[in-house]
Amino acid sequence: MQIKLDENDDLLPEYELDFSKSEPNRFAEKYNRMVRRVGLAPDVAEQFPTEESVNEALRKYALIAKLIQTEVPTSNVG
Repeated sequence: MQIKLDENDDLLPEYELDFSKSEPNRFAEKYNRMVRRVGLAPDVAEQFPTEESVNEALRKYALIAKLIQTEVPTSNVG
């Protein structure tokens, strides 16, 4: 038996979903606490087009800042 497909519908009939019985995602709150979303200025977004590139740059920045903080002693010269 051959299934007649509607050209405009890319979902097969056996995959029709009934969302009236859906429940809220129980993991959403935990996920939102684990992930922070920030907006980038357009000029910055051009330099860092992916999430991975932003994370890599920020990790390097944090490492450099930490190294500078531990290597350069601060003294109160008055």
